[in-house]
This record gives sequence, structure tokens and C-alpha cells, in this order.
Amino acid sequence: MKKVFYYVLAVCLMLVVCGFTLYETQEAHRFDLDDLYDYQKEFKSEELDVCSSNTAKTYMDYRMTTVVDSRQYQFIHNFLTVDKRTGFLIDEDGFIAVALGSYYGEIGDRYYFTLDSGIVLPIVKAEEKADVDTDWTGCYHTIDGSVVEFVIDDEYAAARFGTNSNGYVLDGNYNNYPLFSGSFVKVEKVLDERAGKVVTYEVDIETPSSIDIFNYASGY
Repeated sequence: MKKVFYYVLAVCLMLVVCGFTLYETQEAHRFDLDDLYDYQKEFKSEELDVCSSNTAKTYMDYRMTTVVDSRQYQFIHNFLTVDKRTGFLIDEDGFIAVALGSYYGEIGDRYYFTLDSGIVLPIVKAEEKADVDTDWTGCYHTIDGSVVEFVIDDEYAAARFGTNSNGYVLDGNYNNYPLFSGSFVKVEKVLDERAGKVVTYEVDIETPSSIDIFNYASGY
């Protein structure tokens, strides 16, 4: 019995060191980008105004968020996992982590962002763009016009999507990837109540590396 106890304790300590929570679900599905082509909304939602139609979709590496007692750091390290096949950080329901301005809610709020292609992106606000870097409404980044800034592991992302001569994943703009291309035409705030069948995702988890990195965008 003691051996079992020490084994469980060792596993728990390993997860703490990794900094990410491992979710165990009864109905687990591997996160797959291709599923977004036919994504089915699982939660009820309410429609919000689309604050910008700019197509830019930048990114930041999650390790740029370094203030341990901040809401975003705690959310990233306690409620998200890294999918090492894509570099995206996702929550237990497959919502993709992004940085949004103050126009769109609080850390942990979830949304359905619909592109003009009809593709629905389930996203969760894991980081907030600083008001000083956005327009007066807190909607988009004033330098590049981006509303959505993906929060990623840029090493895994580079392996999946590739980099250009400047060293940035997808040349610094996920709009260059067909799945994410286009303008947002609809935004919905996700509510707590599920609308249908529960589907969750399992992802491969690996301890984040500690090497120095250079990123397209900065975290706060």
C-alpha cells in the first residue's frame, strides 16, 4: 500500500514541476485542428459586437507571462495544457488560449469567434493586451491591428507551422494559415450551460523547456 501511495505522490509532484494540470476525462478526444473545419458548439452563448474586422492574428509565447501571482500566469499554469503537436495551449474543453484586449472580458472568459469562412474558433482569454497598446476601446493592438493573439509554445508551433527568414511562426501572423484566414464576422460569449453532448480533449503534455526565446509579441 505504501508503494502505491509513494507512486501517486511522485506522479503528483511531477505534474506540479511541469506546471500544468493533467485532465482526466471519461470521454477524451485528441485535440485536432482539422476538427475545427466542422466544429460543433457545445455551450450556450450570447452574441457580442465585433469590435474589428482586421485579419491579423499574432502570437506570444506563454513563457513571456512571468508574474507568478498574476491572474493570467495562474490561469495558464493551472488550467491549460500544451498540445505539443501544434504548440497551442488549450483548456479541458478544447478552447484555444489567446490574448485579448479589455474589450473582451476577463481572464478565463471563453468565446466563439466566427470567421467569414464560416469556421468557428473556440477561444479562451488567457492573457490580456495592455490598454496602453490597444485602441481606446481595448479592442485591437494599435501596431498590427490584431484582435486575437494566440498564446502558444512557439517551439512546438514552429515545428508544426514552420518559420520564415525572420524566425517567426507563420511570419508572425496566423492569418497566413488557411484555417485561421479571414475576418471575424461574429463573436459570442460562452455561457456555463452546455447546449449538447459533452466532448473534451486529451493532449500530449511535456515539461516546457527553459531556453531563451525571442517572440513576435510581448506578454504582460
